Amino acid sequence: MSAPEPYKSTPIFNENTLPAGLRREHRTKAGVWGVIRVLEGKLRYRVLDPVSETILDPTRPGLALPDQPHFVEPLGAMRMQVDFYDRPPEERQT
Repeated sequence: MSAPEPYKSTPIFNENTLPAGLRREHRTKAGVWGVIRVLEGKLRYRVLDPVSETILDPTRPGLALPDQPHFVEPLGAMRMQVDFYDRPPEERQT
């Protein structure tokens, strides 16, 4: 069985174009998983319930669970994108 493909992806954002809505508390809809992919640089990913903080980089994507409150913060120059899935994505490290 192959890994699911995202049904939607955001544009690629950098530290200047990252929308304010992603920098403050927000959540995906019920039944939607988001995979935060850092293409360059680093991004702080904070989940509010349960509380956690992770530094994301090109080798470490972040997973936003359905309806889970979270926000991101650029740590200097970076480029990132979010892929959206309608079922749990399989994160495979290669």
